Amino acid sequence: MIVVMKRESAEEELGQVLKQISEAGLKGHIVHGAERTVIGVVGVVPVLPELKEMLEFAPGVEEIVPITKPYKLSSRELQPQNTVINVGGVTIGDKEMVVIAGPCAAETEKQVMDTAQAVKAAGADILRGGAFKPSTSPYHFRGLGEGGLRLLAQSARETGLPLISEVLTPEDVELVARYADILQIGARNMQNFVLLDRVGKIGKPVLLKRGMSATIQEWLLAAEYILSQGNRQVILCERGIRTFETYTRNTMDISAIPIIHKLSHLPIIADPSHATGKWYLVTPLALAAVAGGANGLMIEVHPTPDRALKDGAQSLTFENFELLMQQVAPVAAAVGRRMRASAASVPASSGG
Repeated sequence: MIVVMKRESAEEELGQVLKQISEAGLKGHIVHGAERTVIGVVGVVPVLPELKEMLEFAPGVEEIVPITKPYKLSSRELQPQNTVINVGGVTIGDKEMVVIAGPCAAETEKQVMDTAQAVKAAGADILRGGAFKPSTSPYHFRGLGEGGLRLLAQSARETGLPLISEVLTPEDVELVARYADILQIGARNMQNFVLLDRVGKIGKPVLLKRGMSATIQEWLLAAEYILSQGNRQVILCERGIRTFETYTRNTMDISAIPIIHKLSHLPIIADPSHATGKWYLVTPLALAAVAGGANGLMIEVHPTPDRALKDGAQSLTFENFELLMQQVAPVAAAVGRRMRASAASVPASSGG
């Protein structure tokens, strides 16, 4: 349920309401809006009618509103205004189109640095790259570990781009958080609830990818795990779902983007690289995602995709990424979004 406070309510009254909620075995999450302050009441203990009645007559309370969705903190019923997340001066969730780009996996210092410089030069806002890689086969490349994080962090510093990198286990959360500005939870870990709880206690933004067989409700409930631990900086990422089609790696659910905007206040970006698995489909799906209302894109880029240790078939060359950026800008403008004024001064590498 939602406790709506009166405009003139005092801090002491707010504190007393939070105390009553806590004494009932529940958690109160404060949302400060432009015109009012509300408290989202969540927890594993059922809300007792007696508590609702007590809160209705508490000083400073205007009304009690039930939340009908099973996901509470991510729902627009609790927070009508969009969540906007600031990462190193890059805002995610407002009218700016954010582009996250980089290699699937860190391989060598030169590969990471050349790619970081190239995506920066083309206008990317955030550097992506993996150091811990989940693989379907145990015989495939699984990342460089902390050494890869060091390479990525060095390239991010030198190009001035914030860094996003995936974390696979609860034990590695603090390690990845030392290097990355955004922690990524991959599709295979969307329902790793221990991991979600752990990143929920880290004070850094978390990008949560949709599981390959997850419904939208399951996805939002996974986000709820992070939000319920106190971390409000959650970004959702549509990266394709598994269907009967085998031509593409996954089937990209463009409809999920406007649906999320209707149901939730959280920002949503699209990953057409993982959604398609084919480099020549990345740009068309990226444009469709932008037209569908995505707050940003995540694109895999590699200097020599044919020699990549991981996911080369879905990675763009430097030249193709630059072409994508040129095509995205007018589509974004047509749907009321703008590209960040970050056309870079760093020259692109001649590789790729």
